[in-house]
Amino acid sequence: MIVIGIDAHMRSHTAVAVDAGTGRQLAERSVAADEDGCCDLLAFADGLEVEREWAIEDCRSLSRHLEAALLRSGERVRRVPPKLMSGARKSARTFGKSDAIDAAAVARAALREPDLPVAQLAGPEREIALLLDHRANLVVERTRTQARMRWLLFELDPSIELARRSCGNLRVLERLKRQLAKQPPGILLRVCRELLARVTQLTKQIRALERDLRPMVRRHAGPLLALPGIGILNAARILANVADVRRFSSEAKLALYAGVAPLDASSGRQQRHRLNRSGNRQLNSALHMIALTQVRIYAPARDYVARRREEGKTGKEAIRALKRHLIRTLYRLLNTVANRTAIPINTAPNAPCVT
Repeated sequence: MIVIGIDAHMRSHTAVAVDAGTGRQLAERSVAADEDGCCDLLAFADGLEVEREWAIEDCRSLSRHLEAALLRSGERVRRVPPKLMSGARKSARTFGKSDAIDAAAVARAALREPDLPVAQLAGPEREIALLLDHRANLVVERTRTQARMRWLLFELDPSIELARRSCGNLRVLERLKRQLAKQPPGILLRVCRELLARVTQLTKQIRALERDLRPMVRRHAGPLLALPGIGILNAARILANVADVRRFSSEAKLALYAGVAPLDASSGRQQRHRLNRSGNRQLNSALHMIALTQVRIYAPARDYVARRREEGKTGKEAIRALKRHLIRTLYRLLNTVANRTAIPINTAPNAPCVT
């Protein structure tokens, strides 16, 4: 049995085969980061004539195409988190850095950690994640543009007032456009009009993306929307970050991935836990927003938090407990959705690409 570690780059991929029993380096190969290079890697692995699996550092912006090519060929691929590689070279017996050294470190990290996640071909959650990321970038750009516009509007005419968070309202923007039409011409007015046009355009794009997300979320995880406090955007964030929930063997592992499970910090006779500040922060943020909304509008959630407060917990600790409770509910719902749709986990030979 061998593990083939890969150090992926934009223009090239370097693979190193390591013996699973001894950790000894057996062979290496560097190929171009294209379709021909993927074929060369498969031919390189076939030439070793032993049972194998692949280990790739989890930088999917660089390794996504390579992962998909290997999975479609029936290969087993495991993803190695980058944090496992941070001290790999420092702990090695030899000095220096090269792509081959990094690829060997990836393979040995996969040998040390047998429970690393197995790669799968991307499903519909990938498209949802792309739309969410694009929307988030547009929101950031709109916030920056409208902040600049507000300062220039005050300089142009202090009597023009915009309520906070009103620049996402198209009616408000149209009213502002009519107000600017009454101002005397000049360079300052021209800049304000151009900024206003950009804010209006960004707002329309953001709303269009939200309209596109709505049917996708309802089609792939409609039951999520039945839970109090979950809207289209938070449901989309959950889908995009959890992906196939079947890769988590228990709700406790999903809670750890989301950063809502406390971490053990015991030593000797002292048994205690500490706040988990790691995990997927986007998923954690979505859960936090859902929890706060439920406390405001959903009586059972308010009662749950009240009981926790009576037990001596602070307000923040009670919200964290509610988020942990939400994970259990979401885990059951997402498993129901996954089993109903019967989406295959793409680890079988010749699995079709669904991206």
